[in-house]
Amino acid sequence: MRKLLLLTLALLVLVVAADAQKFSVLYNLGSNSGDPRHAIYIGIFAQGRDGNLYSTSPYGGTSDKGTIFQLTSAGKMKVLYSFDGKIGALPRGGLTLGTDGSLYGTTSFGGTNNGGTVFKITTSGKLTVLHNFINSSDGLTPYAAPIQGLDGNFYGTTTYANARFGSVYKMTPSGKLTTLFVFNDSTSGQTPGALVLGTDGNLYGTTQLGGANDKGAVFKITPQGKFTLLHSFNGTDGQAVLGPLIQASDGNFYGTTQMGGAKRVGGAIYKMTPAGGLTDIFSFNSRFRDPKYPYAGLVQATDGKFYGATTFGGMIGWGALFQATSNDNFKDVYDFDLKTGADPQVSLFQHTNGTLYGDTEAGGTKGNGVLYSLSIGLGPFVSFVGPLSSGKVGKTIEILGQGFTGTSKVSFHDGVSATFTIVSDTYLTAVVPSGATAGSVTVTTPGGTLTSNKAFRVAP
Repeated sequence: MRKLLLLTLALLVLVVAADAQKFSVLYNLGSNSGDPRHAIYIGIFAQGRDGNLYSTSPYGGTSDKGTIFQLTSAGKMKVLYSFDGKIGALPRGGLTLGTDGSLYGTTSFGGTNNGGTVFKITTSGKLTVLHNFINSSDGLTPYAAPIQGLDGNFYGTTTYANARFGSVYKMTPSGKLTTLFVFNDSTSGQTPGALVLGTDGNLYGTTQLGGANDKGAVFKITPQGKFTLLHSFNGTDGQAVLGPLIQASDGNFYGTTQMGGAKRVGGAIYKMTPAGGLTDIFSFNSRFRDPKYPYAGLVQATDGKFYGATTFGGMIGWGALFQATSNDNFKDVYDFDLKTGADPQVSLFQHTNGTLYGDTEAGGTKGNGVLYSLSIGLGPFVSFVGPLSSGKVGKTIEILGQGFTGTSKVSFHDGVSATFTIVSDTYLTAVVPSGATAGSVTVTTPGGTLTSNKAFRVAP
C-alpha cells in the first residue's frame, strides 16, 4: 500500500510538472506573403504600452529587406512595417520601448548612405528615421537597438566606425547623435553588441571579438564617455559573445558566450560583478544530444531562474531552451525538432502575463522560423518602462501589466500608497510618494495584486 501511495504521488508530481511547462508554436513565419523571415541575433523583444510584443526580422516584408512585427500575447502576428532600403534595411537588433511610448531600433544597412539608420516607430506603424549613419564620423552597421539612459537620451553601438572596430554613441530623442567612444584597437574590443543600463547609471556591453586575447570582452562606459575594459575572455572562460548582458536581482551581470568555456567547445554561461570579476557558472559541451552554442542571451524570469536558448544540440540537434541558476543548476527545458523551429538566436522575453516568448531563425512548416511561447507556470506581474525603475520622490513612473481597469491601489515598498492614473488596461502611471523606500511596487487590480519583477530604487 505504501509503495502504491508513493508511486501515485510521483505520478502526480510528473503531471503537475508537465502542466506547468508548455511549449507552443504560435505562428509559422512565411505562412503569408510579406511575413517576417529568419529572425537572427540580437533581435530582442519589447512589450508596448498596449500589451503586445514587438520585434524585427532582417528579411521578409514587401521588399524582403526586413520587417517590424507585432505579436499579441495570444499568438496573433501582424507586420507593422516593411523596410525598402531607402529608409533602412536588414533590421537585426529588435526594439526598445521608450518612455514616450514609441519603439526604437536600428537597421544594419540602408538609409541615405547605406550605413544603417536609427529609427522610432509608434505602435500604430508610423516610422521616423532619426539618424542616417555616414561612417566617417558616426559609425556604420549597427546591430543592436539603442537603450534609454537615466538622462532620457538613447545609447547604442555600431559594429564599424571609420575603418575601426565599432563605436558607442549617444542620441537625443530628437535624433542628435554624438560618438562617445571608438574601439580603435583590438585590445579594447571589436564588434560591440547590445548595451544594458546598470543600476549605477552606467552602460555595460560586450564585444564579439577583440580584448586582450581577441576572444571578446566586457566593458563599461559612462554616459559621458569614460570607457573601462572589465574583462577579456581567454577561451577557457568563453569566447565570441553575441547575446546581450542582463543585470540580475543580485546585482551581478549574467550572459552567454557562443563558444569556449571549460570544455572549450560549446560556450558558457557566466556571471560578472560590476567591478569585472567573472566566473563561469556552466559550460556547454560538444556531445550531440546536449545543448550548445548559445547565440542568445539570458532572461531572469520572476521565479529568479535564468532561461536561454542554444542554436544547436538538444536531443534532436536543432537547438534547445534551457533553465539555469547562479549556482550551476542546469536543465534542458525544450528541444526543437525542426517542425517546431530550429536555430533559436534571440533571447527569450517574459511578458507581464508570466509567459516566455521567442522566435527561431529556421524551421517550422515553411522553413523560415517560428514564433513560440513557453509557459513555465509563472503568474502575471508588472514591469517598469525603460530606465524608470528608479527615481526621486515626485517623479512619474510608467508601469506595464494587464487587468488595470478598476485598479484600486498602487503601493511602494512597506505599503506606501501612490497616486496613479489608469491610462489603459495594460498601462498606468504612478507618482513616487513621499516616504517610499527601495523595494517592490504592487498594483491592486480587480483580478488580484500584481508585484513588479524588479525592485524600485528611490533616488536621493
